[in-house]
This record gives sequence, structure tokens and C-alpha cells, in this order.
Amino acid sequence: MRKIILYAVTAAIVISAAICVTAQRRQVVLDKVVAVVGGSSILYSELTELAEAIVTQRRQMGYTSDRDPMHEALETLLEQKLLYNQALLDSVEISQSEVNSRIEAYLQSLIEEAGGIQALEVREHMPIFNYREMLRNRYEEQAYAQAMQANVIGKVTIVPGEVERFYRRIDKDSLPIIGEQYVYAQITRFPASMMEAKQRTKERLLDMRERIITGQTSFAVLARMYSVDGSALYGGEMQPAPSSMYVRPFAEALEKLKPGQVSEIVETEFGFHIIELIDKKGELYHCRHIVLRPTYTREELMQPAHMLDSIARLIRLDSLKFEDAALRFSDDASSKMNGGIVSNHDVLARQGVYDGARLTATRFLKEDFGLEGGKALEDYNALMRLKVGEISDSFQTTDFSGNQMSKIVKLVEIVPSHVASLEDDYVRLEEMALNQKRERVFREWLNRKIESMYIYIDPEYRGWQFENRKWIK
Repeated sequence: MRKIILYAVTAAIVISAAICVTAQRRQVVLDKVVAVVGGSSILYSELTELAEAIVTQRRQMGYTSDRDPMHEALETLLEQKLLYNQALLDSVEISQSEVNSRIEAYLQSLIEEAGGIQALEVREHMPIFNYREMLRNRYEEQAYAQAMQANVIGKVTIVPGEVERFYRRIDKDSLPIIGEQYVYAQITRFPASMMEAKQRTKERLLDMRERIITGQTSFAVLARMYSVDGSALYGGEMQPAPSSMYVRPFAEALEKLKPGQVSEIVETEFGFHIIELIDKKGELYHCRHIVLRPTYTREELMQPAHMLDSIARLIRLDSLKFEDAALRFSDDASSKMNGGIVSNHDVLARQGVYDGARLTATRFLKEDFGLEGGKALEDYNALMRLKVGEISDSFQTTDFSGNQMSKIVKLVEIVPSHVASLEDDYVRLEEMALNQKRERVFREWLNRKIESMYIYIDPEYRGWQFENRKWIK
């Protein structure tokens, strides 16, 4: 099945734009227009660059395909250009500052690699400002395309009945294989000095707010220097979004601001924030923020670690049951009432999903650890040293909100690889069913747009292999 998120390839090109321009450095290609979608042309140079990137990605993933990478690249670019043109028609918004930050960060890496601006200009056979503009066009186009696709599939949801129908329709010989899974329990402890650490954090933010309000420095500069989430790269700026997209305390503070105003300190599950409203268009709030989380001295961090090591020793000596220790000592509300057994409760809560049946999922694949929206990689590293029934020594990790804590884990069960079943693997099947539904919704939308948008493909390329033959008009 072709993945709905088409930009796994093209996003990699944007992030490491070296792939996008290597063809230009190796040889001079006599460019020509291969296709036109809306008001956008697809050049032969774009096509060859993306095809090379697809080949590179296939090698990195150990993936082979019978499909010609040039054919795949052309269809990917056709979809991207269509999404970009539709985004402009629908007035989809992107963060220009984010685009600018990505361009400048990439350019700076190229300048350092080449040994200076002049050396880069010689290597690329163009002035730096021309090179920057070329990158801007590509970054903006792909940002608009990704935003448009997110708008199309973002509200697609699925209900249990659809998951069951999805499962029943799969041929029994084609049922997916679920890899080895791990069931484990945990006891977590935050530093006892958390209140003092929170106060120190608030005092830092108050000082920053004062510096911003008095004009000593800009919000964006402080965000880049001190904020601890990904928006720091963009001066704390976030994509325009309705207030409902933010956690409640953040949203409430945002709704009270006028453009240019800076909020008081706001505490959320992610830390402590100050927020600046840039502007508001309709229901969309365009803002930036600085978020800090409490930090601790080594002594403060080691105090809960020593406590957990003492608890682990008592459990190993059969003086204390793990389940009782979790209930008495663990700071994790979602697992302590269940003998410390870790579930996907925190993952689903962050996604706004509160289906009671789904909250009981307790099996985790290797790839669930260390991924965005997954469990902590530190958990996996500790579990890999254990046999079933054994308990780890304490280790340092963070919760979903980035708060530092200590933890011990117990490996409860290793579930061998097996054919998926509705009873045991509902969450995995639900994910597959949702992806299939998103794929269908997107393809239906795409087909309608192909019919209504101007598309021209040079006759030389019309005989190529397209998954969607509607491109040929």
C-alpha cells in the first residue's frame, strides 16, 4: 500500500537539501519543462534530483522496487505541485519565519562546508542571493503542499466498527505479522525539590519577560537562546492555529492577548511559558512562546534514584512486591493503580483519544520506543538487559512533557511474533485501518482536483508508469 504521507521522501530532501542540489554540482543539465500543474512547471532537473533522492532513500532503508525511480519521482512532483496550487487557492497559511529559519540554517551549513560564502558561490556557479531564492521557492512549495495535505486528512477519524470491518476483509493468508512485543511495569519518582525547581524556572521567565517588555531584547532572540521545545529554532514562532489546538491553560492565556502583548507566566503539562500574540485572523492565532522546564542539580536528581535503588533491592529480596511498591511510591498516575504496568494511556491522552478500550493496550514493539509519540528509548535500553521477571537499576529519563525523573522497570512478558488478531492487536489494526481510510480520503480528493485543475504532461513522458492514470488527460 502506498503511504499517504507522500513527503517521507520529499521532506527528507527539504531537511537535508544537499540531495536536492547535488545534481547541479556534478553536471550541467539542459533543462526543459516536463509537465505543468496549475501555474507550476516541473523541470527535468527537479525530476532527476528527486529520482536520485528516491534511490538514495531506498538504499538507506534496504528497500527495493520494480518501479523506475524517474517514474515515481514524476508522480510525486505532480502531486506536490497540485497540492501547492490548491493551497494557494484555499489560502492555506504557513509560517514564513519557519521557512526562513530552515533556509538560513541550511545555507550556513553549506557555507561552513565550502569554507566561506565566496567558495560556495564558486561551487554552485551562482551568487548567494540567487541560491537562497532557489531554496526559498522549493521550501515554500513543499511547506504549502504538506499543509494542504494535512488539511485534507487531518480530520479523518475511525470508529471500532470500521476497525473490525477492516480486519474481517483481510484475507487470512495476508494478515499482518506483529513483531516481538514487550510488556513491562515501572515505578517513577520526580525529585523531591520539584517546587523549588519550579520557582527557579518562573523567576527566569519573569526576568525574560521584563527584558522583552522594556525593549532590552526581542522575544525571538530569547526564544532561540533558551526555549526548550522545537519552536526555539524559529524564534518560538508557531504555525497559525485555533486556540482549541492548544492545551487549555495556554489557550486561555492566548485568547486574552492583543497583538504585540506578552502574557504572564502560564503553567501547562509541558512546562512554564510566556506567550506573545503576533496577530489573529479569524479563529487563527499566530503566536510565539518561550517554554522552560524545571532543572535540577545532580544531588537533587540522585535523591529519587537512590530511593528507587533501595526499593528495587527490597523487591529482589522478596521483602516487597513490585505492585505494592508502585502503588505506594510511583509518581505515575496512569500506571501505579495497575501494578505499575505501562500502557499507551499517555500517548492517547496527548492525542485527545479517551476510548476506554484502547487505554488498556500494554504491548510495545521495539519501534514504539524512542519514536515521537512513543515510549522512552531509555526504557527499551533498560529492558534489553533484563530477563522476564527481573528489575532494572534506577535510570534517568523524562516524561512526555520533558520533566526529568528517575525510574526502575520490570520486564513482565515478551510476546513472540504472531499473526495479528482483533482481540490482541486492536491498536495496531486500528492504526492500519486509519491509514487506509486516510489514503482513501486523500485519493478521492486528489482525483477530484486532478479533474478540475489544468495539467499538462509532455508527450515524451505520458507513457511512463503512473499509479494513478488520471494524470494523463
